[in-house]
Amino acid sequence: MIDYNPKRWSSQLLAVRGSIAPKVFLRVGLVVLWAVCVVSLHRYVRHIEIPPTVHGLIGVALGLLLVFRTNSSYDRYWEGRKAWARILNECRNIARSSRTLLAGHPALSNPVILWTAAYPYACMNSLRGGRGLGPLEARLPKGEVGEVLASPHVPTAVAMRITAPLVEHRPSGTFAERAVIAIDGMVRGLVEHIGECERIQNTPLPFAYVVHLRRALVLYLVTLPFALVESFGWLTVLYTLLSAYILMGIDEIGVEIENPFGEDKNDLPLVSICATAERDLMALMIPPMQSDGQEPAAPGT
Repeated sequence: MIDYNPKRWSSQLLAVRGSIAPKVFLRVGLVVLWAVCVVSLHRYVRHIEIPPTVHGLIGVALGLLLVFRTNSSYDRYWEGRKAWARILNECRNIARSSRTLLAGHPALSNPVILWTAAYPYACMNSLRGGRGLGPLEARLPKGEVGEVLASPHVPTAVAMRITAPLVEHRPSGTFAERAVIAIDGMVRGLVEHIGECERIQNTPLPFAYVVHLRRALVLYLVTLPFALVESFGWLTVLYTLLSAYILMGIDEIGVEIENPFGEDKNDLPLVSICATAERDLMALMIPPMQSDGQEPAAPGT
């Protein structure tokens, strides 16, 4: 995701990084070249104009199709952002509960917090078609990391590791049953949130809609010079350029944001969100020297 100041028009009007201009350049160029051919044919060979009325009517319907396309893509983008906000908040709550409810048991609390901090990284890599736990791999037991990364669904395997220490030590009665119930409920929420992300990622816009929209868009732009050439002459090339850039740009924006979990410039800042979760959760780790639930004494005391 690109950070920007919406009040600074000057820096955005000329921006190339993050814009859709490079992605539609070739398509727009082909349409413009076609417009040059149409105008040349009209001026030097024979008149080939058509009435512009039909294009005025089709333009309204095409605009509605493009608006629906963009709105649908943005809904997916916003739903993805909300799902990741819930993942971040759930991770914070698990770490907070672990630190509070297991304050006297750092050997249990710290692994729970470490695996919870690894969960966002597991989700991010899974959504991007990879496997990994980010920087936390080096801080987790190698054997357990290997088993987790070898599992069919890494986020679910990490979620199981979060609650594994609690289940293992529950029979000994070293902590209250409510700690297991509370933390397990939040872990269940983590699994549900990654499911929301996978639903968004694996349910693209219906193919029939995309096919019809793009066929209509190409047909409109290919025939547009014929409707303009009689009235505008060589200015037809300029007007076709503007129309192609605007309409194809709107469609490309929808493509850019419909899968918000990738690594494009306009996708969600998942690396930043994961780093934020890691930073916040690591601050709740119980210091290694602490064994009685009390904070260690300050230096010099």
